[in-house]
Amino acid sequence: MSLKIRLSRGGAKKRPFYRLVVADSRMPRDGRFIERLGTFDPLRPKDDTTRLVVDAEKAAVWIAKGAQPTDRVARLLESVGVGKREARNNPEKALPKKKAQERAAAAAAAAEKAAAE
Repeated sequence: MSLKIRLSRGGAKKRPFYRLVVADSRMPRDGRFIERLGTFDPLRPKDDTTRLVVDAEKAAVWIAKGAQPTDRVARLLESVGVGKREARNNPEKALPKKKAQERAAAAAAAAEKAAAE
């Protein structure tokens, strides 16, 4: 059973409110969970202390047991001081794809030919 620490959405339409929960990864986002770790209210100001309320000790225990936090939860837990989030970087994602490279090569060849004339 793979465990995830993730956000479970609540609140009204256009007024999100999230709970940090430990859940089996096969369960739906707002479905059954094992334990509630805290809350996150993104509509509150960033300097508000009640924007993110997390039981850091419980989160650390679950991470030690093997629960994997999602990207957003890892970022939130890092702000509380639980765990360290690795920076993600994929420099190949920004490279042009095959057709764009072919077009660029054709344009460079045409420019070189025009310069030679």
